[in-house]
Amino acid sequence: MGRFTELKRESFEANVALPRHGLINLTFGNASALDRAGAVFAIKPSGVDYVALTPEDMVVVDLDGRKVEGRLNPSSDTPTHRRLFLAFPDIGGVVHTHSSHATAFAQAGRPIPVFGTTHADYFNGDVPITRKMTREEIASAYEWETGNVIVERMGGLDPADFPGVLVNRHAPFAWGPNVGKAVEIAVAIECIAHMALMSLQLAPGLEAIEPELLTKHFKRKHGAAAYYGQSTQAGKPAPVRTS
Repeated sequence: MGRFTELKRESFEANVALPRHGLINLTFGNASALDRAGAVFAIKPSGVDYVALTPEDMVVVDLDGRKVEGRLNPSSDTPTHRRLFLAFPDIGGVVHTHSSHATAFAQAGRPIPVFGTTHADYFNGDVPITRKMTREEIASAYEWETGNVIVERMGGLDPADFPGVLVNRHAPFAWGPNVGKAVEIAVAIECIAHMALMSLQLAPGLEAIEPELLTKHFKRKHGAAAYYGQSTQAGKPAPVRTS
């Protein structure tokens, strides 16, 4: 058993989940799993078909950008993942896809507006979009600068309240406390993007969800007062609520 066997397995499972959820076309996209204590993360190798992927193919990179283990080259998006891990100390996984509906918003340079409670269950407002990258940023360390524009856009926002972003002209990035949660967020982003587009077709002048409904749905799943789901504290279930 290798030193990074479990970390590579986590990354592999997340990566192969992406096409299973319909988030991937061809070889676009990647997922990474972080071992923060060890300051390393495992990520998909560049350009390898998901059908052919194995846990052993995952590439381990440290937070200084050096390849630690792996026979293949890591994803070309590795510097973006590394930038996010360095900027957001509470995240443990990053997912990047080119899922169709979310990418449509990114290409249009528009945030995904919060119209309903499904969206509010995951984001405490619109899914943010970055500014366009400059010519200089594109021509230099492009993937690292992609991370920089994400970090810039997230300035003043809590990454736990807004666990993903659209990169202008590009596509979505999502994150979470672990890579499994990051996959869930990526699925949610695509789902709410699809629903937002359909809602705008039905009601082109649709306004954002009422603030009190947004807050209610977000807070019942997130934060100290959250009550959605089952508590695992001391092995006891959460109390059943009737309203």
